[in-house]
Amino acid sequence: MPSRAKFAGHPIHPMLVVFPLGLLGTAVIFDIIYLMSAQSQWTAAAKYLIADGVVGGLAAALYGWVDWLGIPGGTRAKRIGLWHGLTNGAVLALFVLSWLLRRDNPALPPTGAIVAGLSAMVLAVIAAWLGGEMVYRLGVGVDGGAHLDSPSSLSDLPAGAGLSTARRSATPSGYTGMERRASPARAYAGLDRRARVLAD
Repeated sequence: MPSRAKFAGHPIHPMLVVFPLGLLGTAVIFDIIYLMSAQSQWTAAAKYLIADGVVGGLAAALYGWVDWLGIPGGTRAKRIGLWHGLTNGAVLALFVLSWLLRRDNPALPPTGAIVAGLSAMVLAVIAAWLGGEMVYRLGVGVDGGAHLDSPSSLSDLPAGAGLSTARRSATPSGYTGMERRASPARAYAGLDRRARVLAD
């Protein structure tokens, strides 16, 4: 299903996600370098990275929420999307806590500030997997009928346009690609051969 919030034909949410991931992830790396080197400039810089990352995360969450509202209720995608959003919310909350704990003395943050950031990154990995499950397994944010020769997103043509005549003739009538997601074929053809051998 296509995204509800787009810019230049592409979903806005994944465009914005890269900013909090990069900023917050780098802040955690800086904290680790501080622990290994005892050089306070790393944690001082991490404070500003966390602030910027949280702002970017809130912006990404806004458009993610818009897309989630468009997912039909009662589906696995709706449930996974909810967990994806809640987990990312916990990530942002932990980084806000980390920022508050180091606000008064960013050069020498308390242990709790660093632990909060590390814990948030563990949750961020889980949230990222959930997001990948939604897109690559459940097709959320993917235009209907998308294929390897789809026309540009900047054109007025639907994603399903552009299939060659030969490919159309070899494709069942009305096939858009969504049918494969709904009823996937067996991943390994050898299963059929084994079944026939056992039957004989």
